[in-house]
Amino acid sequence: MALPVEEWRVWAARARRWAALEPALRKRLAAAPLGEALHLGCGLLRPEAEEAALQRLCRRARAGKEPAAARFYREEGNRWFGRGCYGDAVRLYSQAAAHELPGSPEVSLCFANRSAALFHLGHFEVCLEDIARAQSHGYPDRLLPKVLLRKAECLLCLGRLQDAADTLTALENKMAVDGIMTSPAHQTLLKKLRQLTIEIHEKESCPEPAREAHDDTQRESEIWEENGCISGASSSLSLNFNTERGRHLVASQDILPGQNLLREEAFVSVLCPGEGDSLLLQDSSENVWDTQVTNADLYCHHCLKQLLASVPCRGCSYAKYCSQNCADVAWEQYHRTECPLGALLLTLGVFCHVALRTVLLAGFAEVSRLVEWSHGEVKDLCSAEARCKHSSEAPDTRPGTTGIPGCNDNGQYQSSYQAVFNLLPHTEKHSPEHKFVCMLSVVALCKKLQEVGLEAAVLNRDSSAKGSEREAWGKTSAELSPELKIMAEAMLRHVLQLQCNAQAITVMQELGSGDSTVVSKKPVRLATAFFPVLSLLNHSCSPNISVSFSGTAATVRASQPIPSGQEIFHCYGPHRCRMRVAERQQLLSQYFFECRCQACLDELESDAKSVSVRNSFCCPSCQASMQGEDVLCCSNEACALSVSRERLSRRLQDLQQQIKKALELLRDSKADEALKVLLKCHMDARNFLSPEHLLMGEMEDHLAQIYATLGRWQEAARHLERSIRIVEMHHGPSSVEMGHELFKLAQILFNGFAVSEALSTIQRAEEILSVHCGPQSTQIQELQEMKTCLLELPRSILQRT
Repeated sequence: MALPVEEWRVWAARARRWAALEPALRKRLAAAPLGEALHLGCGLLRPEAEEAALQRLCRRARAGKEPAAARFYREEGNRWFGRGCYGDAVRLYSQAAAHELPGSPEVSLCFANRSAALFHLGHFEVCLEDIARAQSHGYPDRLLPKVLLRKAECLLCLGRLQDAADTLTALENKMAVDGIMTSPAHQTLLKKLRQLTIEIHEKESCPEPAREAHDDTQRESEIWEENGCISGASSSLSLNFNTERGRHLVASQDILPGQNLLREEAFVSVLCPGEGDSLLLQDSSENVWDTQVTNADLYCHHCLKQLLASVPCRGCSYAKYCSQNCADVAWEQYHRTECPLGALLLTLGVFCHVALRTVLLAGFAEVSRLVEWSHGEVKDLCSAEARCKHSSEAPDTRPGTTGIPGCNDNGQYQSSYQAVFNLLPHTEKHSPEHKFVCMLSVVALCKKLQEVGLEAAVLNRDSSAKGSEREAWGKTSAELSPELKIMAEAMLRHVLQLQCNAQAITVMQELGSGDSTVVSKKPVRLATAFFPVLSLLNHSCSPNISVSFSGTAATVRASQPIPSGQEIFHCYGPHRCRMRVAERQQLLSQYFFECRCQACLDELESDAKSVSVRNSFCCPSCQASMQGEDVLCCSNEACALSVSRERLSRRLQDLQQQIKKALELLRDSKADEALKVLLKCHMDARNFLSPEHLLMGEMEDHLAQIYATLGRWQEAARHLERSIRIVEMHHGPSSVEMGHELFKLAQILFNGFAVSEALSTIQRAEEILSVHCGPQSTQIQELQEMKTCLLELPRSILQRT
């Protein structure tokens, strides 16, 4: 949810506030510079109306600690643990820990229960961390023997025999002090203790042979010579600027496919809640909690690493981290300010959240310096913005610079706040209503900061030093303090910039439980970020680079040969293979330019229509393609059947629900039932969807997954090959999507012992994925391991297959 919730947008823009303003005031707001608009906006946010409406909406955003929710999630975790679904149990115990009040003894139960699930999953190191957390949070003394025994078992599994023996000694001493145990549970514990003691003695007398160390650092690193003028970029690139294309990167030498061109850490990134973000916006008067998993449960809110056993924030239930270090760093840099604002930030959307975090990371001194500079340069900024149709940049006219926006005094372009600030906000191109919503949202956020006493944290100052000034302004003042006005102006600038300059951090998220022999993944938008160097790249519907992400870092590689002098192009929207030129142009209008890339020009000249046919409906009677808008007519004149688009769209929605049901059955280990449902879906779909429709490809992929689960490898491979043909039509033969599908096919052929087919598929997958993901990616390593295993088979077997 990039923008504020719909109710707030409707209230602020269309239905209430904007429409009620005097025409002269609306005109003035539409033309006003950002600082003046904010000054006017402070008086337009009325406590009895807009602020009250926001408060009502914020009550739906459940970001606080709720012991009742903690009990619900802990009990659900126990239920899934009892069913042997330990991965689900871990996530539920994590949610329970996030809702417990800090310092409460119940939180120790969450960590202890989670340690049991982690032990069953074989994550012994993390299990030990959770046991330590449980003990440090006051785990009940009467339950401690069971946890200490689990600790000893973990240490034994990790080969730390002395530590395991010491733990058992401490456990025996505790049991002796506590007295004789006679209950069945205690007798079971004593029996297990004796068995574990014997295991330790046996391992000490017969030590395991030392394992050969595998040093991943010895892998051949990619050739890389960093650019002296552009931080994180390869020396094969140069930074150019002109009034038509703005800032852009050009190849300064011939570049080969797969060559690394840029590696950049995000200046700022904010985790997107994900598909289930509506679950965070429920009526808080109803004690109803959902167990649906969102990005907020799966990834660290600071470094974006995938979570196993999260460390919860002490102040809110929303922020979760992969380690205590990430929690501490986030708190010091920004979360101590954001934590009390959780509900408001969820209500106002990710763009407002990114804007706030950007100024917090930059610091008041740097923000103030650049805002002051912008006041003197506003006329130059506006004129430059009008000239640069395709750019996201404005020229920097400060003394000592090169004239290329965002460069420092030495002519270097760095991933810095100065570079972020110089991205164009396109103030005159946004609709007046949109700017008004953004302005009111920023004012509301800054007023909340002032009201709850967080102004000092925002300004990086000692709270006592600002006490008298806060008192002078007053907690309920309609005006913002001068310093907060500066921060608010920068935040409004960033919110407007994000429409054209936000970069989605995406990951390939694993579907299902993760214990399948064939790993199925889907791309997921994980976070929204500012990447100043990556923002230098202009758009093309047929780009010559591929972008991948690892945590908060973006890596750009050439996806095809790029001759010296050619511009480096990124794709902002749908690739030419996926959508017709008219549809692409409509989507790209949000970036305030009309795409004139070579792909669009070629398609406009040829009037190509093949892409639109691929995702179209076909005639339910004769399977010919359907044409039209609201009423679709069969293209076969002999048939001439007509049907409403709405009717076929409803049929498509029903089909998608049935597919979802089949996947739920598969997740519940009911593969045979899932297969029946999905085969029926496939038969129904053939009656009204074109054979190349993306959903047809997804169903073939799901069928392959089910057959693989059943060990029917040949049928799985046949369905996946059909899926691959559709993926190739929509994404291209050398796309990263093709690479991921070929990786799955290689897994199926490997497990099905189809050696020659597996080897050829592995080679195709390696060629594609090494270009997009690099030679050291996890998938490339797995492909190489499969190839090595197959090639080591006896020659007689290889000849037979």
